[in-house]
Amino acid sequence: MQRKYSLGVCFSGLVLGLACFTGQAQAACPSYLDHDFKTLRSSKTLNPCEAFPGKALLVVNTASHCGFTPQFKGLEALYQQYKEKGLVVLGFPSDDFFQEDEDSEKTAEICYVNYGVTFPMMAESHVRGNKANPLFQAMSDKVGSPKWNFFKYVLDREGNVVKRFSSKTSPDDESLKEAIEAVL
Repeated sequence: MQRKYSLGVCFSGLVLGLACFTGQAQAACPSYLDHDFKTLRSSKTLNPCEAFPGKALLVVNTASHCGFTPQFKGLEALYQQYKEKGLVVLGFPSDDFFQEDEDSEKTAEICYVNYGVTFPMMAESHVRGNKANPLFQAMSDKVGSPKWNFFKYVLDREGNVVKRFSSKTSPDDESLKEAIEAVL
Protein backbone atom coordinates (compact mmCIF):
# COMPACT_ATOMS: atom_id res chain seq x y z
CA MET A 1 0.00 0.00 0.00
CA GLN A 2 1.41 3.38 -1.01
CA ARG A 3 1.20 6.17 1.56
CA LYS A 4 0.48 9.76 0.70
CA TYR A 5 1.84 12.53 2.89
CA SER A 6 0.77 16.10 2.76
CA LEU A 7 3.44 18.73 2.19
CA GLY A 8 2.70 20.20 5.63
CA VAL A 9 3.39 16.92 7.43
CA CYS A 10 6.63 16.38 5.52
CA PHE A 11 7.76 19.95 6.13
CA SER A 12 6.97 19.69 9.85
CA GLY A 13 8.94 16.47 10.07
CA LEU A 14 11.85 18.07 8.26
CA VAL A 15 11.89 21.06 10.61
CA LEU A 16 11.64 18.80 13.66
CA GLY A 17 14.43 16.60 12.32
CA LEU A 18 16.66 19.60 11.69
CA ALA A 19 15.93 21.00 15.13
CA CYS A 20 16.86 17.70 16.73
CA PHE A 21 20.02 17.43 14.65
CA THR A 22 21.05 21.02 15.43
CA GLY A 23 20.46 20.52 19.13
CA GLN A 24 22.59 17.39 19.19
CA ALA A 25 25.39 19.00 17.19
CA GLN A 26 25.62 22.00 19.50
CA ALA A 27 28.37 21.21 22.02
CA ALA A 28 28.44 22.69 25.48
CA CYS A 29 30.62 25.73 25.85
CA PRO A 30 33.83 25.07 27.82
CA SER A 31 33.89 26.53 31.33
CA TYR A 32 36.95 28.69 30.59
CA LEU A 33 34.94 30.59 27.97
CA ASP A 34 31.82 30.80 30.13
CA HIS A 35 32.89 33.92 32.02
CA ASP A 36 31.86 37.55 31.99
CA PHE A 37 34.84 39.60 30.83
CA LYS A 38 34.66 43.36 31.28
CA THR A 39 34.88 45.15 27.94
CA LEU A 40 37.31 47.95 27.18
CA ARG A 41 36.16 51.44 28.13
CA SER A 42 32.79 50.23 29.33
CA SER A 43 30.99 48.93 32.38
CA LYS A 44 29.51 46.16 30.22
CA THR A 45 30.68 42.58 30.22
CA LEU A 46 30.93 40.02 27.46
CA ASN A 47 30.50 36.28 27.92
CA PRO A 48 32.00 34.50 24.86
CA CYS A 49 29.66 31.50 25.31
CA GLU A 50 26.59 33.72 25.14
CA ALA A 51 27.89 36.26 22.61
CA PHE A 52 29.54 33.89 20.10
CA PRO A 53 27.99 30.40 20.26
CA GLY A 54 29.40 28.16 17.58
CA LYS A 55 31.97 30.72 16.43
CA ALA A 56 35.70 30.10 15.99
CA LEU A 57 37.90 32.47 17.98
CA LEU A 58 41.26 34.11 17.52
CA VAL A 59 42.27 35.24 21.01
CA VAL A 60 45.14 37.72 21.26
CA ASN A 61 46.85 39.32 24.25
CA THR A 62 47.58 42.91 23.27
CA ALA A 63 49.49 45.97 24.47
CA SER A 64 49.28 49.58 23.37
CA HIS A 65 52.98 50.46 23.54
CA CYS A 66 54.68 47.43 22.05
CA GLY A 67 56.70 47.01 18.88
CA PHE A 68 53.98 44.58 17.76
CA THR A 69 51.11 47.05 18.35
CA PRO A 70 50.81 47.74 14.58
CA GLN A 71 49.51 44.15 14.32
CA PHE A 72 46.13 45.59 15.31
CA LYS A 73 45.74 46.65 11.69
CA GLY A 74 46.36 43.10 10.44
CA LEU A 75 44.13 41.57 13.12
CA GLU A 76 41.31 43.87 12.02
CA ALA A 77 41.90 42.81 8.40
CA LEU A 78 41.68 39.13 9.45
CA TYR A 79 38.47 39.84 11.33
CA GLN A 80 36.94 41.57 8.31
CA GLN A 81 38.07 38.75 6.00
CA TYR A 82 36.70 35.89 8.10
CA LYS A 83 33.89 37.25 10.30
CA GLU A 84 31.15 36.27 7.83
CA LYS A 85 32.52 32.72 7.88
CA GLY A 86 32.27 32.54 11.67
CA LEU A 87 35.51 33.98 13.12
CA VAL A 88 35.61 36.37 16.05
CA VAL A 89 38.84 38.07 17.08
CA LEU A 90 39.00 38.79 20.82
CA GLY A 91 41.61 41.22 22.14
CA PHE A 92 42.79 41.10 25.75
CA PRO A 93 44.98 44.08 26.69
CA SER A 94 47.50 43.21 29.39
CA ASP A 95 50.31 44.94 31.21
CA ASP A 96 52.00 41.65 32.09
CA PHE A 97 54.93 42.70 29.88
CA PHE A 98 54.83 46.35 31.06
CA GLN A 99 53.72 47.83 27.74
CA GLU A 100 50.03 48.58 28.25
CA ASP A 101 48.86 52.10 28.96
CA GLU A 102 47.65 52.73 32.52
CA ASP A 103 44.69 54.70 31.17
CA SER A 104 41.99 52.56 29.54
CA GLU A 105 40.82 55.63 27.58
CA LYS A 106 44.26 55.81 25.94
CA THR A 107 44.18 52.06 25.24
CA ALA A 108 40.78 52.48 23.60
CA GLU A 109 42.02 55.42 21.54
CA ILE A 110 44.99 53.41 20.28
CA CYS A 111 42.78 50.44 19.37
CA TYR A 112 39.70 52.14 17.99
CA VAL A 113 41.01 55.43 16.61
CA ASN A 114 44.61 54.74 15.63
CA TYR A 115 44.07 51.23 14.24
CA GLY A 116 40.34 51.12 13.46
CA VAL A 117 39.66 48.02 15.56
CA THR A 118 36.04 46.84 15.41
CA PHE A 119 36.48 43.39 16.95
CA PRO A 120 35.69 42.99 20.67
CA MET A 121 38.33 44.30 23.07
CA MET A 122 38.24 43.39 26.73
CA ALA A 123 39.40 45.50 29.66
CA GLU A 124 42.98 45.03 30.82
CA SER A 125 43.61 41.73 32.59
CA HIS A 126 46.44 39.37 33.39
CA VAL A 127 47.25 36.77 30.75
CA ARG A 128 49.97 34.78 32.51
CA GLY A 129 50.78 33.47 35.94
CA ASN A 130 48.48 32.85 38.91
CA LYS A 131 46.45 36.00 38.24
CA ALA A 132 45.70 35.21 34.57
CA ASN A 133 42.06 35.44 33.59
CA PRO A 134 40.29 32.04 33.27
CA LEU A 135 40.58 31.89 29.48
CA PHE A 136 44.32 32.49 29.47
CA GLN A 137 44.81 30.10 32.39
CA ALA A 138 43.13 27.35 30.38
CA MET A 139 44.98 28.17 27.16
CA SER A 140 48.26 28.24 29.08
CA ASP A 141 47.52 24.80 30.54
CA LYS A 142 46.76 23.42 27.08
CA VAL A 143 49.41 24.99 24.81
CA GLY A 144 51.52 27.33 26.95
CA SER A 145 51.27 30.90 28.17
CA PRO A 146 52.09 33.90 26.04
CA LYS A 147 55.79 34.72 26.04
CA TRP A 148 55.15 38.30 24.94
CA ASN A 149 52.41 40.61 23.68
CA PHE A 150 50.39 39.64 20.60
CA PHE A 151 50.50 35.87 21.05
CA LYS A 152 47.63 34.42 19.05
CA TYR A 153 45.45 31.44 19.99
CA VAL A 154 43.12 29.77 17.50
CA LEU A 155 40.05 28.10 19.05
CA ASP A 156 37.67 25.94 17.05
CA ARG A 157 33.88 26.31 17.10
CA GLU A 158 33.64 24.12 20.22
CA GLY A 159 36.16 26.27 22.11
CA ASN A 160 39.07 23.85 21.86
CA VAL A 161 42.49 25.48 21.64
CA VAL A 162 43.86 24.29 18.31
CA LYS A 163 47.08 26.23 17.87
CA ARG A 164 49.21 29.01 19.35
CA PHE A 165 51.28 31.53 17.39
CA SER A 166 54.04 33.79 18.68
CA SER A 167 54.20 37.56 18.48
CA LYS A 168 56.48 37.24 15.50
CA THR A 169 53.71 35.59 13.48
CA SER A 170 52.06 38.47 11.68
CA PRO A 171 48.29 38.41 11.12
CA ASP A 172 48.82 37.98 7.38
CA ASP A 173 51.07 34.92 7.84
CA GLU A 174 49.85 31.98 5.74
CA SER A 175 50.24 29.47 8.60
CA LEU A 176 47.90 31.54 10.79
CA LYS A 177 45.37 31.88 7.97
CA GLU A 178 45.53 28.12 7.32
CA ALA A 179 44.83 27.41 11.01
CA ILE A 180 41.87 29.80 10.96
CA GLU A 181 40.47 28.32 7.76
CA ALA A 182 40.80 24.82 9.22
CA VAL A 183 38.45 25.71 12.11
CA LEU A 184 35.94 27.50 9.93
